Amino acid sequence: MPPRPRLLSVATVVPPFRLDQKDVMESAAKLFDGDFDDFKRLLPVYDNAAIKTRYSCVPLEWYLRDHGFGERNRLYLENAVALIERAATDALAAAGLAPEDIDVIISVSTTGIATPSLDALLMERLPFRRDVQRLPVFGLGCAGGVLGLGRAAALARATPDCRVLFVVVELCALTFRRADRSKSNVIATALFGDGAAAGVVSCAGAGPVIAGWGEYTWPQSLDIMGWDIADDGFGVLFSRDIPTLVRHRMRATAEGYLAGQTLALSHIDSFVCHPGGAKVIDALEQAFSLPAGSLEHTRSVLRDYGNMSAATVMFVLERALGNGARRHLVSSLGPGFTAGFLTLEEA
Repeated sequence: MPPRPRLLSVATVVPPFRLDQKDVMESAAKLFDGDFDDFKRLLPVYDNAAIKTRYSCVPLEWYLRDHGFGERNRLYLENAVALIERAATDALAAAGLAPEDIDVIISVSTTGIATPSLDALLMERLPFRRDVQRLPVFGLGCAGGVLGLGRAAALARATPDCRVLFVVVELCALTFRRADRSKSNVIATALFGDGAAAGVVSCAGAGPVIAGWGEYTWPQSLDIMGWDIADDGFGVLFSRDIPTLVRHRMRATAEGYLAGQTLALSHIDSFVCHPGGAKVIDALEQAFSLPAGSLEHTRSVLRDYGNMSAATVMFVLERALGNGARRHLVSSLGPGFTAGFLTLEEA
């Protein structure tokens, strides 16, 4: 039997500024009302988002002023590195490892630009070996948590004695552009938050087995999700058709992925889904023929943290592990338009 990669640990962290949804809504009303004709019609999105709190690397007042891309990216670098340092330290401690034990670092992020990459910057803060291999990944968006963890598993299986540190950080809230009066930008203010996570993957050690991983990119779907790069930063693009696509296409895609492992949806005890939004969670439950409200960990993470893009599914996974389920199907959706899958088996 080929070596089987295991998830030795998971750690999640958030930045210091807690944002209550009510306060965000009131600030958005001050900012948008009066010069945005459709804002009153969009106001219910703050309640319908099913979010109570989120976390930000900057205080709420920051969003009420104009900021250029240079300032945004400087804040991204400063805060992203600090957050992955905390997450990595916690994940290593939970796995009983030191930085010197890590052979590969994979860093995933799509909400800022870092060259040198985040993993190189992290090496200046923690005493990793100088011959550690690095793999920075950009552009996966919300799918990055699942796909990045899958890349870590693939590398661990290819070199069974290596230990892979996976870190993911997204500072979605920094992408808000005050002058953007698009519907997508307003919805983003009701949905996105900041967060980071880390995990250690290796074929040596104890933890849930990463039994499979994969992805599927639908044709003619490039305009469903992504960035529209402007002079003042990243402009969010996402289609209102995402819940419909999930409802009608996600099941067959997941079944195709599972068939490659001689599994079916009936073999899955726990669905660990990235919470793209309240309507997307409803669509996922319908697609997988689950009772309404059954994706409790997905819903509770959305409620407590909002959508933190790629990092969010790691928060859901942290809550799902050790709750008695034997086999988890971890999934997320991101630009491409792509579905990412990962199968986890607990003893």
